[in-house]
Amino acid sequence: MKKTSAYEKSGVDIEKADRFVELISPLAKKTHHKKVYKAPSGYAGLYQIDKNNFIAATTDGVGTKLKIAFELDIHNSVGIDLVAMSVNDLICVGAKPLFFLDYFATGKLKLKTSTEVLKGIAEGCSEAGVALIGGETAEMPGFYSEGEYDLAGFAVGMVNKKDLITGNRVKSGDVLLALKSTGAHSNGYSLVRKILKGKSAQVLKQALTPTKIYVEAFHVLKSLGMNLHGLSHITGSGFLNVPRMNDKYHYEISYSSKNIPSIFSILQKEGKLTLEDMFTTFNMGVGLVAAVSKTTNIPNLRKKLQKKGYESFVVGKVGRKTTKGESPTVFIDFDKQKLKLS
Repeated sequence: MKKTSAYEKSGVDIEKADRFVELISPLAKKTHHKKVYKAPSGYAGLYQIDKNNFIAATTDGVGTKLKIAFELDIHNSVGIDLVAMSVNDLICVGAKPLFFLDYFATGKLKLKTSTEVLKGIAEGCSEAGVALIGGETAEMPGFYSEGEYDLAGFAVGMVNKKDLITGNRVKSGDVLLALKSTGAHSNGYSLVRKILKGKSAQVLKQALTPTKIYVEAFHVLKSLGMNLHGLSHITGSGFLNVPRMNDKYHYEISYSSKNIPSIFSILQKEGKLTLEDMFTTFNMGVGLVAAVSKTTNIPNLRKKLQKKGYESFVVGKVGRKTTKGESPTVFIDFDKQKLKLS
């Protein structure tokens, strides 16, 4: 019998979502032509505009984290989440984010609430160095519950062909450098909400901490040139995102609970979650993973990142290559507890 994860028990059918992607992929591919470039990691769409340059584009939302914003009546941070979820994907293909558009939909427009949301979006754009050049506000009476709204964001960037991060430089022995997260970011919130239902406002506010934006960190990492081999944004499915850098390798992860925000300890304890549930649902304190050459001066790199406001630590290394037909595995040693994810 197939094991059901805690996330699936919260109402999220991961297998059906994967199947949906399989079904719609052929439909999308029918629209493609020679200017469409397939990014191996799938973090962003790439469109070639001339011989040397690509436009990169992403879209995302905030998800059910919005429900916590509704409950607390705090709306000035979810806009930051909205920007972060898209621009953090753009940088994983090597693109510099340029501009952003938003979509705000609600049943009945409340100026105070909507203004707070847009303030957060503008703040996120400023932090990411992107221009908020447009958007759409949709008022749809009867479609949303009283006081509720939904958000979608669209980010566009540019990358030169020589700067594309395809993961093809990833190799065994590469150092995996983790950039710390601020919390659960914007993933796994169907499960977060189920676990934290009825908890204090203090705990809920902790869960509402906005997603870290890694654009400035990307500029530091990009200065490594050819020594930057891969980037992975740790979002939905947790550490199963790491092999998206290059699925021809295994990955060895080792770190301790001292590196994770306290919200994860609360979620594991209150939700009685297994370690596997935690690492395949949440980022566990790691928002971005960079694969860099083992010749990189790591202490110097960490100092540069810290100056920009990013805490980092070595979280592991790239393991051996996979054999033919073998799926990549993430081997995790967390507080001496062993785990295999594939």
